[in-house]
This record gives sequence, C-alpha cells and structure tokens, in this order.
Amino acid sequence: MNKSQRNQDYLMYVEKQSPKSPWLSSLFRAFIMGGTICCFGQMIGDVIKSFFPTMDLLTVGAWVNISVIALTIILTAFGIFDVLAKYGGAGTFIPISGFANSIASCAIEYKKEGLVFGVGAKMFYVAGPVIVNGVSYSMLVGIIYFIISLF
Repeated sequence: MNKSQRNQDYLMYVEKQSPKSPWLSSLFRAFIMGGTICCFGQMIGDVIKSFFPTMDLLTVGAWVNISVIALTIILTAFGIFDVLAKYGGAGTFIPISGFANSIASCAIEYKKEGLVFGVGAKMFYVAGPVIVNGVSYSMLVGIIYFIISLF
C-alpha cells in the first residue's frame, strides 16, 4: 500500500469515527448567548445613562465594561459562568466576558499556590497570549496606517 492510499484510508477512518457536531444548534446557542450578554451590557448602559444623564457616552461605556467584567468574575467564582459557557460556547467568550473569565478562572485555580507564585504568576496563562497578540497586531496596523497616511 502506498503512502497516499494509507493517508486517504486513515482520513476516511477518522471521519467515520469522529462524532458529528450539531453545528447549527451550536451556532444558534452562541448567537443567543453573545446577544444576551451584549443586550445586558446595553441595559446596564441605559440604566447608568438614566441615572446620570449628563455623563458622556465614553464614560458610560467604561462603566458598562467594568460592570460586565465584575459580573463575569462573580459568576466565574460561583461556577455559574461555566454552565453558561457550556450552553453558549463561543458566544460567552467573544465579548469582554470571555477575557474576564479567562483571567478569573486562572486566578481561582492557582490561588492555592499563593498570591505571588500562584495568582500573580499564573493569572495570565490563558489571557497573556491574547494581550501580546492584540498589542502586537495593533502596533502593526498603526505602523501600516501611519505609512499609508504619509502618501
């Protein structure tokens, strides 16, 4: 048996053994969960704006982010966010709530190792690469934008 036939047989075997994922229902649940989180954030913003009508939208947005992050950390601490994430999949991790969950869950997991070597050192295991890539790509886009604006 040649190498390409062996690879093709293996791929057919893997395809046959792999469970079929219900991608349509997963997509729908992610859409509902992400939309619910975003609608909840909008509701927080509307409530803040109704209590403080002179507050500018940038400040309201900052308070919405703080509120969603705080609520996500509280839900992560009580194990509720994990239940929501099992249902909503990527819908819970795309908004800012996923970033807050990744930091809070690492902090909770490693708190038994102490504040410095546990929480301080390992809190950004999951979120660290996201921060590094976000900053790096932002710099790259900024440089490209700067070069384009010169012309």
